[in-house]
Amino acid sequence: MAPSTVFLAPDSLLTAKEKNKLRKPVVEKMRRDRINSSIEQLKLLLEKEFQRHQPNSKLEKADILEMTVSYLKQQSQLQMKGCFRKSSQFDFREGYSRCLQEAFHFLSLHKVQTETQTKLLSHFQK
Repeated sequence: MAPSTVFLAPDSLLTAKEKNKLRKPVVEKMRRDRINSSIEQLKLLLEKEFQRHQPNSKLEKADILEMTVSYLKQQSQLQMKGCFRKSSQFDFREGYSRCLQEAFHFLSLHKVQTETQTKLLSHFQK
């Protein structure tokens, strides 16, 4: 792009429309710079992941964005599976604990402690 000389009149002589027309390219460049900076940050953050999928290749911005979305979806799914596993374990422990309380309550209602009841209580406590 060839350099051009633009004569800028003092602000007081420009209309609002003319000011916006002059400001628009600057604002647009700032917006593009922010986008490019964010894409570069994503590339640096997920560099190892990108190398695993496409080693020795120059990534375009669209590639970086697509691979980032894919990576985040994958991480989200793994997190959901982890939560489900933890929830299942918690539910099992809670159910076992409740069952154990019911068994102790049932066995305590009978005054005669037989050898079977003693062994059963001992087993549950382990």
